[in-house]
Amino acid sequence: MALIRHVVNGAAFGEPERTADVYNPATGQVQHQVIMASDADAAAAIAAAKAALPGWRATSLTKRADVLFRLRHLLAENKDELAAIITSEHGKVLSDAAGEVARGLENVEFASGLIQHLKGDYSEQISTGVDVHSVKQPVGVVGCITPFNFPVMVPLWMIASAIACGNTVVLKPSEKDPSASVFLARLFSEAGLPDGVLNVLHGDKPAVDALLDSPDVAAISFVGSTPIAKSIYERAAANGKRVQALGGAKNHMVVLPDADIDAAADAAVSAAYGSAGERCMAVSVLVAVGDAGDKLIPAIQKRIDDLVIGDGTDAASGMGPLVTAQHREKVLSYVTGAAAEGSTVVVDGSQKQFDGDGFFIGATLLDNVPLESSTYRDEIFGPVLSVVRVDTLREAIDVINANEYGNGVAIFTRDGGAAREFEFDIEVGMVGVNVPIPVPVGSFSFGGWKKSLFGDSHIYGPESFHFYTRSKVVTSRWPEPATSKVELAFPGNHE
Repeated sequence: MALIRHVVNGAAFGEPERTADVYNPATGQVQHQVIMASDADAAAAIAAAKAALPGWRATSLTKRADVLFRLRHLLAENKDELAAIITSEHGKVLSDAAGEVARGLENVEFASGLIQHLKGDYSEQISTGVDVHSVKQPVGVVGCITPFNFPVMVPLWMIASAIACGNTVVLKPSEKDPSASVFLARLFSEAGLPDGVLNVLHGDKPAVDALLDSPDVAAISFVGSTPIAKSIYERAAANGKRVQALGGAKNHMVVLPDADIDAAADAAVSAAYGSAGERCMAVSVLVAVGDAGDKLIPAIQKRIDDLVIGDGTDAASGMGPLVTAQHREKVLSYVTGAAAEGSTVVVDGSQKQFDGDGFFIGATLLDNVPLESSTYRDEIFGPVLSVVRVDTLREAIDVINANEYGNGVAIFTRDGGAAREFEFDIEVGMVGVNVPIPVPVGSFSFGGWKKSLFGDSHIYGPESFHFYTRSKVVTSRWPEPATSKVELAFPGNHE
């Protein structure tokens, strides 16, 4: 059985003092083992990043861009193999995995424009003989802690921008699907990234704690659940680090009575059940306004009946398994408890039967879901779509704004005025108008509001270049000979 090791200084690293099983979710069988980092492993990875920092920081912007351009081509050439790795350890269908690789590649393309993104400002003759300019410099060693649901896309969202800015990185991927990160490290190396600039540290809490507590780590990027995001933000910030911690979500999709019901039903099924609901941008709540729900429920139910659930490597499969048996049991607990909390169970995914030992579950559709129920309040992270009924758009907006999460939201309507009112008043970071999963393109940035984000910078795009750099302002004066004098007053810039 293959053993997945850390990557430190460009080479496989670590001895298997402690390991974890890596499953194929479609079969339920262990296919690999991964080393879980010891304190010494973590120290070695951080030390390698620290040692590589001076050289990479001093590398010209042109050479950094050249590495990213080569990486972009390597990702494109190896996209099918990367997608297969994702499917084998996460379980999502191959087409979904390929889409993940494409969205990660998109950020590499944006980061390749680093020469433009890292430009500073210059003002000549602010005062007589005085010029001022600003520069953007790297923050140092960055710890990137990424989730299981996007083992390629999210690391690329972080790493590409971080190294473009001149930082070095220790990546701590999920131990549930670690192979993709090792493959990415190999591609970065083939693209010309020097050893030590990107290191991969496998593990669980001890590995994370080492990154949060090390004085040699200057910044932390995290994507995961809200409780962990909050904990990571507080601990890292208390240690003086710059932190962006993206948390969970409860994404709503509002459907007005004038919407194209077929288009809305297609969107709801795609956004709720794609990747088995294991997306932080999955639609988990459909807010039906007026009589829209009476038309939507049968349309969605019909599409669920046609949904093929199976091994992600099967081209016929539209939805794959959940990532682990433990997570499947958690999702099942919400489904089996929904009726007792007052929901109407339209389609019960817990009753669907599957052959073999894979971590499969059927798609669930719940109607008339109470706002006080755990099914509505909690981030289930599985293929469960809850329908909430309201009478007006204003009520829909109020329901969403009262929710503690503010990651993504969508509205389906033909009414431009209603869409504009919704866009203006909704307290959510990413909004889709007739778009069910409004993940921004690479030239914008991704992130939510409220308990979906801890820190003040969103991930990838322009805000990533702000997060991974520090601004330095230089005021310079080259006086003519024999013109200087003692001046004790606070310096002004009006002469």
